Amino acid sequence: MGHSYDLRDHLSALERLPQSCWISISVNQQWCSASFRRIWDQTLLCPKEMITTVSCCIATVRRLLRQSSCSRGAAGQRLPSATGDDLGRLTADRQTAAGEEPSETVQLTKTRLKEKLAKLEEEVKRLAAIEKALLASPDKQISLTDPDCRSMATSGRGSGMVAYNVQSAVDTTNHLIVAHEVTNVGADRSQLATMAQAAKAALRSDNLDVVADRGYFKGEQILACEQAVVAVTLPKPQTSGAKSAGRFGKPDFVYLAKDDVYRCPAGEKLAHHFTADEDGQKMRIYLTKACRTCPLKDQCTTSNERRIKRWEHEHVVEAAQTRLDQNPQAMRVRRQTVEHPFATLKMRMGATHFLMKRLPNVATEMALNVLSYNLTRVLNILGVEPLLAAMRA
Repeated sequence: MGHSYDLRDHLSALERLPQSCWISISVNQQWCSASFRRIWDQTLLCPKEMITTVSCCIATVRRLLRQSSCSRGAAGQRLPSATGDDLGRLTADRQTAAGEEPSETVQLTKTRLKEKLAKLEEEVKRLAAIEKALLASPDKQISLTDPDCRSMATSGRGSGMVAYNVQSAVDTTNHLIVAHEVTNVGADRSQLATMAQAAKAALRSDNLDVVADRGYFKGEQILACEQAVVAVTLPKPQTSGAKSAGRFGKPDFVYLAKDDVYRCPAGEKLAHHFTADEDGQKMRIYLTKACRTCPLKDQCTTSNERRIKRWEHEHVVEAAQTRLDQNPQAMRVRRQTVEHPFATLKMRMGATHFLMKRLPNVATEMALNVLSYNLTRVLNILGVEPLLAAMRA
């Protein structure tokens, strides 16, 4: 049984050009923050206790992930496969008998198919140009709806979206947003120190306690917070391949700082043998020769000996884990504190979330939303008259 081929199946590819209305507003983000800063000072609501940090992906107005964004794999799938040879094949069964003049229907069909083929060739050229620009971009992404948007990773498989990444720091006393930032970076691992220092500057505090989730875990960021006199509490992601395979993981090895050795589950001590550079980090390598005859070797490693890597600033990471062990309720406090403002903002912004496009405009829109949230929060805490008095002052 033959396969029917209709060139019109590709015409839907020509209707993908989004029409958008660009709007600019002249409200400055720093002005919003400075104005609310004065209200804090007058109302004595400036909190100086624990700050929690979390991120939230807020999608653009149309959320056109597949229709209006391209990745390297998607670009090839969107190229139409029709060529000039298809025209003759499509009209082969419409030929008239020898010596007869082509009917008007056949002529119109040929003309219409030529026009469609020309449009498809233009579409191929357009997509080829997009692919060229895609390969030239640093992150191999192009958004046709908003050039500044980027694909954000989400927990569900295949549920990613083209969006902006909004960071916020919320105090645990009054649940006020003390600092926020809009980025187009799809991961949170490089945002911890920036947000912690911004919160510390907003609160004008000499020291600060910050609680974050495991998505912010990065040794360099924790070290930067420690150097800025910010105590970070966050869990370490469990990414050990040995642990997932049922063998002993690194947490099963106890570090003895006095002797600078690791004690393994079998009681043997792994001493420092050499130092290696990995991704710009100096890693100290610990091992022992006793693994070859150890009765627990099958539960520990598939190599001749087990090696433990220790970052030169590992003590900073261990201090963060110690704080979490001493205060296991910290993560519950984080959820109760920082998720509430985002839920309120999303409800107010509606299903489409951001109405603006381009990063500076979206940052201004977010600043206005944060300002309105904080004003509403202070109004609920103090009441109308104290708030008006603080604003007049």
